[in-house]
Amino acid sequence: MDSGLAQIDVDPGRRRVDGEDARGRVRADAELTLTTGARVEGCFFLWASSPNYTGPERVGDLLNEQAGFFPFELKSGETALYNRAHVVIVRLPAAMTEARLEPGYEVAKRHLVAMLLSTGDHIVGTVSVFQPSGRDRLSDYARNGEMFRYIETKDHTLIVNSAHLVELQEIAD
Repeated sequence: MDSGLAQIDVDPGRRRVDGEDARGRVRADAELTLTTGARVEGCFFLWASSPNYTGPERVGDLLNEQAGFFPFELKSGETALYNRAHVVIVRLPAAMTEARLEPGYEVAKRHLVAMLLSTGDHIVGTVSVFQPSGRDRLSDYARNGEMFRYIETKDHTLIVNSAHLVELQEIAD
């Protein structure tokens, strides 16, 4: 399917990373859970080099970048546009530990939590709070301005739309 974008190489002298196309994009597999309850498998189109920091663009960056629609390639090879407001959960492949690429991840305070989402889904996992000491409580995480947030479960990294977060409860270790 033609995207209508010119097929130019973003930097002909730069060495491409695995899977990068001539536009400087890579695909990142994921499963979306929508407000309708539907689960959709496919992949995001991400920049191989982020315009905002050193390293590749992450799925969380793309989702938090702006409101509205984003392209998502379906398993059939067709591309659909999904409205961010109606994406509840993004499930990344087990090997994709994207949350660990966040600046400050190594020193962030971790909280084991239970989440209840508007779809009725219950998630248990760990969230990281990237704030100075004393401002790294779960309530500080809850007030974070980002719409999409990481939670690491025992099997996968998930990205949850905070607009669909009904209840957030800390679990004692």
